Amino acid sequence: MLVRFGFPGRVFWTTPGGGIESGEDDRSALVRELDEELGLVVPADAVGPLVWTRTHVVPIGSWDGQTERYHLQRVDAFEVRPSLGWERLRAEGVTEIRWWTQDELRAAPDVDFAPRRLPSLLRALIRNGPPAEPFDVGV
Repeated sequence: MLVRFGFPGRVFWTTPGGGIESGEDDRSALVRELDEELGLVVPADAVGPLVWTRTHVVPIGSWDGQTERYHLQRVDAFEVRPSLGWERLRAEGVTEIRWWTQDELRAAPDVDFAPRRLPSLLRALIRNGPPAEPFDVGV
């Protein structure tokens, strides 16, 4: 499942997720974000393994970037019903959320993904399973 963001001058597809709120740990934030963006309820003790990290700096006002942590979360197919609501998601730049197949990822060479290598990273993850240690996937 990938989320499409549209901002002036940039459109890209990435995984669901978002910022950590005050008092949250990584798992609590992921549980909240999956519910808000997808309507997917995952208990904190059922969150999958951390597989990748990514840090990038984008100076915009007082915000200067972020560090992302990617968990592998296996789920059965479901219909997206964000608890946050489509109006709020659109206000955050979300323009579409949908499932992608491996064939669709391979057939999308002109699509901007974040991280950029997302299709090949996902192929390797599906083929090899989670890595022994999380690794940085770059921008």
